[in-house]
Amino acid sequence: MTVAVETGLWQLDSTATTVALRHKTMWGLVTVKGAFTGVAGQGEVRADGSAVGTLTLDAASLDTKNAKRDTHLRGADFFDVDNHPELTFVARSAERRDGDTVKVVGQLTVRGISRPLSLDARLVEADAETLTLEAEFPVDRAEFGMGWNQLGMIRGLTTVTATLRFTRAAA
Repeated sequence: MTVAVETGLWQLDSTATTVALRHKTMWGLVTVKGAFTGVAGQGEVRADGSAVGTLTLDAASLDTKNAKRDTHLRGADFFDVDNHPELTFVARSAERRDGDTVKVVGQLTVRGISRPLSLDARLVEADAETLTLEAEFPVDRAEFGMGWNQLGMIRGLTTVTATLRFTRAAA
């Protein structure tokens, strides 16, 4: 992609954005999938082409299509939404690399615990009014105080996938 991204402020379009996760459970036999329905965010593309921004997820909005599991995930064993209603990712820098690759460096906060997170995203669309980024990356839930693991049935890393659609913010 050779299109330059317009400088200025950008607002996340929550209707065209998805943030989902998947994790192996039941000793690797079952993959639990879910998506956050409450997403918000904004960003700024600077004159030098770099960008910064924030993505906020409503922790209680995680939907795995299983009410009992969702209630457990919202509880103290996992997201603890009563005490930590949001997950946030603050992009401290995002810089375009070769082709459509964007190197993103920031900080992920879950359950009040912040950890550095670097990832490669892909710029899949960019014009004067919209831009879309896609990313997939692993997260170790234990680093965020989510160590519940009855009978050792939850193993490995959680995979997060995101398609983030931004529109130019009104001036």
